[in-house]
Amino acid sequence: MLKQVNLRQDMVRKGTHGRKVVRRMSPKYITIHSTQNYSAGAAKHSLALKNGALRSPKTRYGNRIGYLIWHFTVDDREAIQHMPTNEQGEHADFHGPGNTQSIGIEMCEQRGSNRSVTIERTAKLTAVLMKQKGIPLKNVVPHYHWPRRGKTPPNKNCPHFLLDNGRPGKKWRWFQGRVNYYYKQLR
Repeated sequence: MLKQVNLRQDMVRKGTHGRKVVRRMSPKYITIHSTQNYSAGAAKHSLALKNGALRSPKTRYGNRIGYLIWHFTVDDREAIQHMPTNEQGEHADFHGPGNTQSIGIEMCEQRGSNRSVTIERTAKLTAVLMKQKGIPLKNVVPHYHWPRRGKTPPNKNCPHFLLDNGRPGKKWRWFQGRVNYYYKQLR
């Protein structure tokens, strides 16, 4: 199944940008995001992470390192890994378990891409990670799951195209069903 994901590594170099501070992690969750960037696919997101273009202000309740970073970016052609899955990212809820205990997967939605293919590729990657890391389906969550202290609203409408009126519902359950379908094929 990993071959169908078309996974390649393009790691942010240790000691730079989003990996300038390496914080170990034993993942208990997988957090699904959407980029809400309509002009860039996975390769451009990878380049932006490696070049330190995705800055985020360091604040008391915010980003701990001044950069955004997540583990995987997926589009309709490929999935790219940016950092090891045993390191914490900066993609969900600042100082909380969304960052400290969760693998982050961003789904691209650039113009002209096939969203359905991106979603299926993401579901397959998620199933493989669940199997590798022993993460149960109930711990596959949308970014919405992690409230962001100091933000209004605290729960982000992300991934927006898999939420119903900004909250997990029928669309999210459908996505979890796709992940579970692929997970069962791995047993």
